[in-house]
Amino acid sequence: MKQFNGIFLTVIVPFYNEEENLPILHRELLETLEKLDYKSEVIYINDGSSDDSVSLLKEAINKRKSGRVSVKLIAFKRNFGQTAAVTAGIEYSEGKLVSFLDSDLQNDPQDIPRFLDEMKEGYDAVFGWRKERKDATIRSLLSRIANKIVKIVFAYPFHDVGCSARIVKREFLVNLQLYGELHRIMPVLIYLKGAKIGEIIVKHRERYKGESKYGFERIIKTVVDIITVKFLSSYGTRPAYVFGTFGLGSLFISGLALIGSAYKKIFLGVFVHRDPLFLIAIFFGLVGIQFIMMGLLAELQVRTYFESQGKPIYEVKNIEKY
Repeated sequence: MKQFNGIFLTVIVPFYNEEENLPILHRELLETLEKLDYKSEVIYINDGSSDDSVSLLKEAINKRKSGRVSVKLIAFKRNFGQTAAVTAGIEYSEGKLVSFLDSDLQNDPQDIPRFLDEMKEGYDAVFGWRKERKDATIRSLLSRIANKIVKIVFAYPFHDVGCSARIVKREFLVNLQLYGELHRIMPVLIYLKGAKIGEIIVKHRERYKGESKYGFERIIKTVVDIITVKFLSSYGTRPAYVFGTFGLGSLFISGLALIGSAYKKIFLGVFVHRDPLFLIAIFFGLVGIQFIMMGLLAELQVRTYFESQGKPIYEVKNIEKY
Protein backbone atom coordinates (compact mmCIF):
# COMPACT_ATOMS: atom_id res chain seq x y z
CA MET A 1 0.00 0.00 0.00
CA LYS A 2 1.16 3.52 -0.72
CA GLN A 3 1.89 5.81 2.19
CA PHE A 4 -1.33 7.41 3.41
CA ASN A 5 -1.42 9.86 6.31
CA GLY A 6 -5.16 9.99 6.96
CA ILE A 7 -7.59 7.21 7.83
CA PHE A 8 -7.17 4.52 5.20
CA LEU A 9 -9.66 1.90 6.39
CA THR A 10 -13.09 2.21 8.01
CA VAL A 11 -14.75 -0.82 9.57
CA ILE A 12 -18.53 -0.47 9.95
CA VAL A 13 -20.30 -2.54 12.62
CA PRO A 14 -24.07 -2.09 13.06
CA PHE A 15 -25.53 -3.66 16.18
CA TYR A 16 -28.82 -4.25 17.92
CA ASN A 17 -28.92 -5.97 21.34
CA GLU A 18 -25.51 -7.69 21.14
CA GLU A 19 -24.31 -7.02 24.70
CA GLU A 20 -22.44 -10.32 25.08
CA ASN A 21 -20.69 -10.16 21.71
CA LEU A 22 -19.55 -6.55 21.35
CA PRO A 23 -16.75 -6.49 23.98
CA ILE A 24 -15.17 -9.58 22.41
CA LEU A 25 -15.58 -8.19 18.90
CA HIS A 26 -13.95 -4.88 19.87
CA ARG A 27 -10.96 -6.66 21.36
CA GLU A 28 -10.55 -8.83 18.25
CA LEU A 29 -10.89 -5.82 15.96
CA LEU A 30 -8.21 -3.83 17.75
CA GLU A 31 -5.85 -6.81 17.79
CA THR A 32 -6.21 -7.04 14.01
CA LEU A 33 -6.25 -3.35 13.07
CA GLU A 34 -3.26 -2.40 15.25
CA LYS A 35 -1.08 -4.66 13.09
CA LEU A 36 -1.87 -2.73 9.91
CA ASP A 37 0.59 -0.21 8.47
CA TYR A 38 -1.88 2.68 8.38
CA LYS A 39 -4.55 4.37 10.45
CA SER A 40 -8.03 2.94 10.61
CA GLU A 41 -11.33 3.62 12.31
CA VAL A 42 -14.18 1.52 13.64
CA ILE A 43 -17.71 2.88 13.44
CA TYR A 44 -20.26 1.21 15.69
CA ILE A 45 -23.90 2.05 14.97
CA ASN A 46 -26.34 1.44 17.81
CA ASP A 47 -29.66 0.71 16.10
CA GLY A 48 -31.82 1.40 19.15
CA SER A 49 -30.55 -1.38 21.43
CA SER A 50 -32.57 -1.97 24.59
CA ASP A 51 -30.05 -4.12 26.47
CA ASP A 52 -26.63 -3.21 27.91
CA SER A 53 -24.86 -3.25 24.54
CA VAL A 54 -23.84 0.41 24.70
CA SER A 55 -22.52 0.44 28.26
CA LEU A 56 -20.54 -2.78 27.79
CA LEU A 57 -19.14 -1.57 24.47
CA LYS A 58 -18.08 1.76 26.00
CA GLU A 59 -16.39 -0.13 28.81
CA ALA A 60 -14.48 -2.23 26.27
CA ILE A 61 -13.50 0.87 24.26
CA ASN A 62 -12.23 2.73 27.32
CA LYS A 63 -10.38 -0.34 28.54
CA ARG A 64 -8.36 -0.62 25.37
CA LYS A 65 -7.56 2.35 23.13
CA SER A 66 -5.11 2.68 20.28
CA GLY A 67 -3.35 5.62 18.68
CA ARG A 68 -3.68 3.92 15.30
CA VAL A 69 -7.38 3.04 15.58
CA SER A 70 -10.06 5.65 16.25
CA VAL A 71 -13.62 4.74 17.23
CA LYS A 72 -16.97 6.37 16.58
CA LEU A 73 -20.13 5.29 18.37
CA ILE A 74 -23.27 6.48 16.59
CA ALA A 75 -26.57 6.11 18.44
CA PHE A 76 -29.93 6.19 16.66
CA LYS A 77 -32.98 7.71 18.33
CA ARG A 78 -34.79 4.40 17.82
CA ASN A 79 -34.53 1.19 15.84
CA PHE A 80 -34.40 2.08 12.12
CA GLY A 81 -33.13 -1.26 10.82
CA GLN A 82 -29.80 -2.55 9.60
CA THR A 83 -29.99 -0.85 6.21
CA ALA A 84 -30.27 2.55 7.90
CA ALA A 85 -27.39 1.63 10.22
CA VAL A 86 -25.16 0.63 7.30
CA THR A 87 -26.08 3.87 5.51
CA ALA A 88 -25.13 5.95 8.55
CA GLY A 89 -21.82 4.12 8.81
CA ILE A 90 -21.02 4.89 5.18
CA GLU A 91 -22.00 8.55 5.50
CA TYR A 92 -19.84 9.08 8.60
CA SER A 93 -16.87 7.05 7.33
CA GLU A 94 -13.55 8.70 6.50
CA GLY A 95 -11.52 5.80 5.12
CA LYS A 96 -10.62 5.34 1.46
CA LEU A 97 -11.62 1.72 1.92
CA VAL A 98 -14.70 0.60 3.84
CA SER A 99 -15.12 -2.82 5.42
CA PHE A 100 -18.25 -4.34 6.95
CA LEU A 101 -18.69 -6.84 9.76
CA ASP A 102 -21.69 -8.24 11.59
CA SER A 103 -21.72 -7.78 15.36
CA ASP A 104 -22.58 -11.40 16.21
CA LEU A 105 -18.94 -12.63 16.00
CA GLN A 106 -19.70 -14.92 13.06
CA ASN A 107 -17.40 -12.82 10.87
CA ASP A 108 -13.74 -13.13 11.83
CA PRO A 109 -11.87 -9.77 11.99
CA GLN A 110 -8.67 -11.64 11.12
CA ASP A 111 -9.99 -11.91 7.56
CA ILE A 112 -9.62 -8.12 7.12
CA PRO A 113 -5.89 -8.29 6.20
CA ARG A 114 -6.73 -10.99 3.63
CA PHE A 115 -9.32 -8.67 2.06
CA LEU A 116 -6.72 -5.90 1.94
CA ASP A 117 -4.16 -8.18 0.30
CA GLU A 118 -6.70 -9.12 -2.38
CA MET A 119 -7.48 -5.44 -3.00
CA LYS A 120 -3.84 -5.00 -4.06
CA GLU A 121 -4.72 -6.92 -7.22
CA GLY A 122 -6.52 -3.82 -8.47
CA TYR A 123 -10.07 -4.58 -7.37
CA ASP A 124 -12.66 -1.96 -6.46
CA ALA A 125 -14.27 -4.39 -4.00
CA VAL A 126 -13.65 -7.82 -2.55
CA PHE A 127 -16.57 -9.92 -1.31
CA GLY A 128 -16.53 -12.74 1.22
CA TRP A 129 -17.78 -16.27 0.57
CA ARG A 130 -18.89 -18.32 3.57
CA LYS A 131 -18.10 -21.64 1.92
CA GLU A 132 -18.45 -23.58 5.17
CA ARG A 133 -21.33 -21.97 7.01
CA LYS A 134 -22.07 -22.44 10.69
CA ASP A 135 -25.72 -21.39 10.60
CA ALA A 136 -28.85 -23.34 11.39
CA THR A 137 -30.15 -25.48 8.52
CA ILE A 138 -33.18 -23.28 7.81
CA ARG A 139 -31.08 -20.11 7.63
CA SER A 140 -28.57 -21.74 5.28
CA LEU A 141 -31.44 -22.97 3.10
CA LEU A 142 -33.04 -19.52 2.90
CA SER A 143 -29.66 -18.01 2.05
CA ARG A 144 -29.11 -20.51 -0.77
CA ILE A 145 -32.55 -19.67 -2.16
CA ALA A 146 -31.76 -15.94 -2.08
CA ASN A 147 -28.38 -16.53 -3.77
CA LYS A 148 -30.04 -18.60 -6.50
CA ILE A 149 -32.63 -15.89 -7.17
CA VAL A 150 -29.92 -13.22 -7.37
CA LYS A 151 -27.84 -15.30 -9.80
CA ILE A 152 -30.84 -15.81 -12.09
CA VAL A 153 -32.19 -12.26 -11.98
CA PHE A 154 -28.90 -10.33 -12.24
CA ALA A 155 -26.53 -12.90 -13.81
CA TYR A 156 -24.52 -12.33 -10.61
CA PRO A 157 -21.27 -14.36 -10.80
CA PHE A 158 -20.30 -14.52 -7.11
CA HIS A 159 -21.21 -17.11 -4.50
CA ASP A 160 -22.52 -15.40 -1.37
CA VAL A 161 -24.52 -12.19 -1.76
CA GLY A 162 -25.55 -12.25 1.92
CA CYS A 163 -22.05 -12.33 3.40
CA SER A 164 -21.53 -9.11 5.36
CA ALA A 165 -17.74 -9.45 5.37
CA ARG A 166 -16.47 -7.40 2.44
CA ILE A 167 -14.28 -4.43 1.63
CA VAL A 168 -15.14 -1.71 -0.89
CA LYS A 169 -13.61 1.50 -2.17
CA ARG A 170 -15.59 4.31 -0.60
CA GLU A 171 -16.30 5.93 -3.97
CA PHE A 172 -18.56 2.98 -4.86
CA LEU A 173 -20.62 3.42 -1.68
CA VAL A 174 -21.27 7.14 -1.30
CA ASN A 175 -24.10 7.30 -3.85
CA LEU A 176 -25.80 3.99 -3.09
CA GLN A 177 -29.50 4.50 -2.42
CA LEU A 178 -30.22 2.00 0.37
CA TYR A 179 -33.68 1.36 1.79
CA GLY A 180 -35.82 -1.59 2.87
CA GLU A 181 -33.51 -4.61 3.25
CA LEU A 182 -31.13 -3.53 0.50
CA HIS A 183 -28.08 -3.88 2.74
CA ARG A 184 -28.50 -7.63 2.19
CA ILE A 185 -27.96 -7.28 -1.55
CA MET A 186 -25.44 -4.44 -1.39
CA PRO A 187 -22.92 -6.56 -3.36
CA VAL A 188 -25.41 -6.66 -6.25
CA LEU A 189 -25.73 -2.86 -6.20
CA ILE A 190 -21.93 -2.51 -6.26
CA TYR A 191 -21.75 -5.06 -9.09
CA LEU A 192 -24.35 -3.10 -11.08
CA LYS A 193 -22.22 0.05 -10.69
CA GLY A 194 -19.52 -1.65 -12.75
CA ALA A 195 -16.99 -2.26 -9.99
CA LYS A 196 -14.13 -4.67 -10.57
CA ILE A 197 -14.77 -7.32 -7.93
CA GLY A 198 -12.75 -10.09 -6.32
CA GLU A 199 -13.85 -12.81 -3.93
CA ILE A 200 -12.19 -14.72 -1.09
CA ILE A 201 -13.33 -17.57 1.12
CA VAL A 202 -13.81 -16.30 4.68
CA LYS A 203 -14.06 -18.01 8.01
CA HIS A 204 -17.60 -18.31 9.34
CA ARG A 205 -18.04 -18.96 13.05
CA GLU A 206 -20.98 -20.09 15.10
CA ARG A 207 -22.90 -17.34 16.87
CA TYR A 208 -21.29 -16.90 20.28
CA LYS A 209 -24.25 -15.52 22.23
CA GLY A 210 -27.68 -14.06 21.57
CA GLU A 211 -30.31 -14.89 18.98
CA SER A 212 -30.21 -14.43 15.23
CA LYS A 213 -32.48 -11.71 13.84
CA TYR A 214 -32.72 -13.57 10.51
CA GLY A 215 -35.98 -15.34 9.70
CA PHE A 216 -38.36 -16.26 6.91
CA GLU A 217 -39.81 -12.73 6.83
CA ARG A 218 -36.35 -11.41 5.96
CA ILE A 219 -36.11 -13.47 2.78
CA ILE A 220 -39.58 -12.30 1.74
CA LYS A 221 -38.44 -8.68 2.11
CA THR A 222 -35.19 -9.48 0.31
CA VAL A 223 -37.02 -11.06 -2.64
CA VAL A 224 -39.24 -7.98 -2.91
CA ASP A 225 -36.14 -5.77 -2.87
CA ILE A 226 -34.51 -7.94 -5.56
CA ILE A 227 -37.53 -7.42 -7.82
CA THR A 228 -37.46 -3.68 -7.09
CA VAL A 229 -33.73 -3.37 -7.82
CA LYS A 230 -34.12 -5.33 -11.07
CA PHE A 231 -36.91 -3.02 -12.18
CA LEU A 232 -35.04 0.15 -11.20
CA SER A 233 -31.73 -0.99 -12.70
CA SER A 234 -33.41 -1.83 -16.01
CA TYR A 235 -36.12 0.82 -16.24
CA GLY A 236 -35.65 3.04 -13.19
CA THR A 237 -35.17 6.26 -15.09
CA ARG A 238 -37.81 5.48 -17.74
CA PRO A 239 -40.64 3.41 -16.17
CA ALA A 240 -42.91 4.41 -19.06
CA TYR A 241 -40.98 1.87 -21.15
CA VAL A 242 -42.37 -0.95 -19.02
CA PHE A 243 -45.91 0.32 -18.62
CA GLY A 244 -45.92 1.59 -22.20
CA THR A 245 -44.95 -1.83 -23.53
CA PHE A 246 -47.82 -3.51 -21.68
CA GLY A 247 -50.14 -0.67 -22.65
CA LEU A 248 -49.35 -0.81 -26.36
CA GLY A 249 -49.55 -4.60 -26.27
CA SER A 250 -53.02 -4.40 -24.75
CA LEU A 251 -54.11 -1.82 -27.34
CA PHE A 252 -52.78 -4.08 -30.10
CA ILE A 253 -54.86 -7.00 -28.79
CA SER A 254 -57.82 -4.64 -28.51
CA GLY A 255 -57.33 -3.57 -32.14
CA LEU A 256 -57.19 -7.17 -33.36
CA ALA A 257 -60.33 -8.03 -31.43
CA LEU A 258 -62.08 -4.95 -32.80
CA ILE A 259 -61.13 -5.87 -36.37
CA GLY A 260 -62.41 -9.39 -35.78
CA SER A 261 -65.65 -8.06 -34.35
CA ALA A 262 -66.10 -5.69 -37.32
CA TYR A 263 -65.46 -8.55 -39.74
CA LYS A 264 -68.10 -10.70 -38.06
CA LYS A 265 -70.58 -7.80 -38.12
CA ILE A 266 -70.03 -6.91 -41.79
CA PHE A 267 -69.63 -10.34 -43.35
CA LEU A 268 -71.40 -12.70 -40.93
CA GLY A 269 -74.11 -10.45 -39.59
CA VAL A 270 -73.14 -10.98 -35.91
CA PHE A 271 -74.23 -7.97 -33.84
CA VAL A 272 -71.65 -6.59 -31.41
CA HIS A 273 -73.84 -7.14 -28.33
CA ARG A 274 -73.70 -10.87 -29.10
CA ASP A 275 -69.99 -10.93 -29.94
CA PRO A 276 -67.47 -11.64 -27.14
CA LEU A 277 -64.68 -10.24 -29.34
CA PHE A 278 -66.19 -6.78 -28.97
CA LEU A 279 -66.11 -7.10 -25.18
CA ILE A 280 -62.51 -8.31 -25.37
CA ALA A 281 -61.65 -5.27 -27.50
CA ILE A 282 -63.20 -2.93 -24.94
CA PHE A 283 -61.47 -4.68 -22.03
CA PHE A 284 -57.97 -4.62 -23.53
CA GLY A 285 -58.51 -1.09 -24.80
CA LEU A 286 -59.25 0.14 -21.29
CA VAL A 287 -56.36 -1.88 -19.84
CA GLY A 288 -53.98 -0.44 -22.44
CA ILE A 289 -55.01 3.13 -21.68
CA GLN A 290 -54.58 2.48 -17.94
CA PHE A 291 -51.07 1.06 -18.41
CA ILE A 292 -50.01 4.06 -20.48
CA MET A 293 -51.41 6.47 -17.89
CA MET A 294 -49.64 4.55 -15.10
CA GLY A 295 -46.40 4.86 -17.05
CA LEU A 296 -46.81 8.62 -17.32
CA LEU A 297 -47.56 8.90 -13.60
CA ALA A 298 -44.52 6.74 -12.80
CA GLU A 299 -42.39 9.05 -14.95
CA LEU A 300 -43.58 12.01 -12.87
CA GLN A 301 -42.85 10.14 -9.63
CA VAL A 302 -39.34 9.22 -10.76
CA ARG A 303 -38.64 12.81 -11.75
CA THR A 304 -39.94 14.02 -8.38
CA TYR A 305 -37.78 11.41 -6.63
CA PHE A 306 -34.59 12.51 -8.37
CA GLU A 307 -35.35 16.16 -7.63
CA SER A 308 -36.13 15.67 -3.95
CA GLN A 309 -33.40 13.33 -2.73
CA GLY A 310 -31.62 13.94 0.52
CA LYS A 311 -34.16 12.82 3.10
CA PRO A 312 -32.40 10.66 5.71
CA ILE A 313 -33.69 7.18 6.50
CA TYR A 314 -32.48 7.47 10.10
CA GLU A 315 -32.15 9.98 12.94
CA VAL A 316 -28.97 10.23 14.99
CA LYS A 317 -29.30 10.77 18.72
CA ASN A 318 -25.60 11.40 19.37
CA ILE A 319 -22.10 10.59 18.16
CA GLU A 320 -19.20 9.82 20.48
CA LYS A 321 -15.59 9.73 19.35
CA TYR A 322 -12.77 7.88 21.08
